[in-house]
Amino acid sequence: MNDEGEIECHEGADLHVHTTASDGTLTLDEVPAAAQTGGVDLVAITDHDRVHPGLSAPVTQVDGVTILRGIELRVDARGQRIDLLGYGVKKTQALENIIEEIQQNRIERGRRMISAVESELNTALDVTIKEGFGRPAVARAIDESTAPYDYSQAFEDLIGHGCPCYLKREVPSFADAISVLRSSCAFVGLAHPFRYPDVDAAIQCATKLDAIERYYSYRPQNASKNDPGRIETVADANNLSMLGGSDAHDRTLGVAGPPLSAITDLTRAVSTFTDQWSIASCTSRSTDIPSDHTDYD
Repeated sequence: MNDEGEIECHEGADLHVHTTASDGTLTLDEVPAAAQTGGVDLVAITDHDRVHPGLSAPVTQVDGVTILRGIELRVDARGQRIDLLGYGVKKTQALENIIEEIQQNRIERGRRMISAVESELNTALDVTIKEGFGRPAVARAIDESTAPYDYSQAFEDLIGHGCPCYLKREVPSFADAISVLRSSCAFVGLAHPFRYPDVDAAIQCATKLDAIERYYSYRPQNASKNDPGRIETVADANNLSMLGGSDAHDRTLGVAGPPLSAITDLTRAVSTFTDQWSIASCTSRSTDIPSDHTDYD
């Protein structure tokens, strides 16, 4: 960001990143260095069902990296759960209310899931249940315990969908979530459209939003469904921005992200919504490199 508050994106953007505020491994203080290592100047912090408490404004600059305050919210869309990304978040009472309800459910489910795992394994887990708590924390605790399961096996055999210790959590409806996000965020998009069982229904939901993830590092089991051309057609027909990011839960940023031409509407919307942000000319980069991350919930 220059002295006039304009972003100077010399490299690229990663608009889908998680931190220790939910189930990532990066602290907020570590994000700038990780961004620089990944060749990224612009990062959106999109923690699960939570606005990062360390970000005091919708847009901030830390050590030369511009950070966009965001959120990833899981919702129920007519029986299918999908993830919505909100960018340029302003804290509103409606958003705080829905987050508080979700976090309380996360904590309650976490306690029950830990109890179920400890009973199943006859092993005590060393884990702290707090806001942002999710299954990755359980999987890490299992991996570090004396139980014969590593992180991936914990999901595959114990806490994944359909496994003996899996517990479904409560999420808001698509309609309720959109109402809240529209009043709290400058821009709203659909995350990773090809990760859902009913891709058609998920993409139909995206037509009611501002954006859809086109640049995303799908895991092998979903990579065959990835159809960038389809996203481009849908985006063009519905005036959607094509965004994206690494969905990093580890320390590697920049493995996927949009070109500058794709974020112009986003930056304009954030500028209008927050009176904070405009964009300067820059070069950009985008990649679609697979990475290994789980269906975090």
